[in-house]
Amino acid sequence: MFPRAQKPALLALCACVLVAQSMVAAINLLIPQLAASSLRPTGTQLLWAVDAYVIVFAGLLIPAGALGDRLGRKGALLAGLGLFAAGAATSALAAVPAVLIAGRGLCGAGAALIMPATMSILVRLAGPRHTAQALATWTLAVGLGGLAGNVGGGLVGQYLSWRALFWIMVPLAALLAVAVARTTPRTPANPAAALDPVGSLLLTVALVAVVYGIIEGPSYGWSSAHVLTAFATGTALLVLFIGHAWLAERPLFDPRVFASRRLRAGTLGTAACFFGLFSLFYVNAQYLQYAKGYSVALTGLAIVPLTVGMALVPKLGARWQERFGPLPLVGGGLGLIGLGLLLVSTANASTPYALYALYLLVLSAGMGLCAPSLTVTVVAELPAHQAGLGSGLNTAAREIGAALGVAVVGTVLAARFSGTPQSAARTGEFTSAMGVGLRTVAVLLMVAAVAVVIGYRGSGPGHTVAADESREPAKETA
Repeated sequence: MFPRAQKPALLALCACVLVAQSMVAAINLLIPQLAASSLRPTGTQLLWAVDAYVIVFAGLLIPAGALGDRLGRKGALLAGLGLFAAGAATSALAAVPAVLIAGRGLCGAGAALIMPATMSILVRLAGPRHTAQALATWTLAVGLGGLAGNVGGGLVGQYLSWRALFWIMVPLAALLAVAVARTTPRTPANPAAALDPVGSLLLTVALVAVVYGIIEGPSYGWSSAHVLTAFATGTALLVLFIGHAWLAERPLFDPRVFASRRLRAGTLGTAACFFGLFSLFYVNAQYLQYAKGYSVALTGLAIVPLTVGMALVPKLGARWQERFGPLPLVGGGLGLIGLGLLLVSTANASTPYALYALYLLVLSAGMGLCAPSLTVTVVAELPAHQAGLGSGLNTAAREIGAALGVAVVGTVLAARFSGTPQSAARTGEFTSAMGVGLRTVAVLLMVAAVAVVIGYRGSGPGHTVAADESREPAKETA
């Protein structure tokens, strides 16, 4: 159990995670309203209104984590909440699409500061005995954030203006900042930590290019010059970053840490989890509206069964990990996610919602079982004074996995179905294409799961680099 004295801080930090994560999904349910709004955005501008948040968020995560290590994680978190509120206000006031997009990007920059800071503060406050439970709670907040985004976006789309979503975020971010300031103590930082401006720029632009290519792949085509240029740019910059980091005296991120088989497995496993989850998020709203005829608000509520496994299983998983080690949890959890996707892939217009909800429960149990163990691995395999950097790496893997999940299922869906189902026959075509897309994701996830399990072989209970006494101590901040 998390220390009682720190529970107010736990609640405040997890609320920050939930709000930042909710903005990834909420906008998707407002696309029809935005398209018909006075902004009159083009199709490309609508795409950027959705993707600007994710692209900036993913691109800045690792440098933002390092910045928190250097300057203090509580300060980074408060700065992130400020940027998040400013971005939301900018979007709410937008009179032209460019301003809406800029506001979304600013929110993404705020989220990039929020996510690593919350995780690293939680790890510090929990202490070695409670790290697994704290990270299980953080992972739950991430999952609930995605669900809150679906529910909140659906309710706003049904009953309010799209601007209301952004206006709601402004006072909410302010309240969270007050809660963090009052409940969260300052944690040790490392003033000597390298920010590495050159490395930060190379890595940020590289990640932005890669994520941009993944997101744009379904729209432009994977073999288009547009997408290939993005991937080539990202790859070239990543190579330059690795070369720079290899030679630099104090690099932003030393690529030699990936010599750790567990770190590689944990990073891949984290990406695989959210690869599966967000592929489901992408098709869920379309399936429930097109095939089941649900309203926007009911569509947002219908995915709530995903909360059950994510809420209940992590506590059991934390106890099982102490006894059996991470391997059974990681392998079993990824297997359940794959099974859940295969079950959902069989759904059609005649599938009872109760059965569909059961399929969601299987997937959510898998997420609850493996995601906390994977997070513990990634954070524990880096030194304690680089907790922010470790949490940034974990979250970057999650965001890239999520973007890939949407891209893969979206590409398969677009190749087999176009337009909007207006008849029973067209609905059947959609659910068939959805099934093929989800089965493709499930197969790829299972392949990744095998690689992850191989990487975890030999990991017994209780092993954690976080307990290594040789780690460099951090310095206290004022």
